Amino acid sequence: MKFLVDECTGPSVARWLREQGHEVFSVYEQMRGAEDDFLLEKAYIEGWIIVTNDKDFGEKVVRERKQHSGVIILRLKDERTANKIRVLKQLLDRYAGDLEGNLVIATETTVRIIRFPKT
Repeated sequence: MKFLVDECTGPSVARWLREQGHEVFSVYEQMRGAEDDFLLEKAYIEGWIIVTNDKDFGEKVVRERKQHSGVIILRLKDERTANKIRVLKQLLDRYAGDLEGNLVIATETTVRIIRFPKT
């Protein structure tokens, strides 16, 4: 899968996803300070699923109806890297087929998927 890992999610998460065999664009490593709208458009055009801790991406795809290739929002009480990776691993193990084109909100204990029609 192709993931664009937001700056706030961090380079360690990006590195872990690469180690799992995924193609990864790390905003922290490659485009620090980029605006959310720019990243959302880049991800859509290039087919990246965004991984972020920033709930603003959810607002953009739901309320503003911005086009996207998929957004995963990590809403975690424990924001340490190990916990982010643990939640992502569970998400990939259980919901890999539901990520593309949808908004996924993951906590330590729940996963909510908002499905969008395929375009």
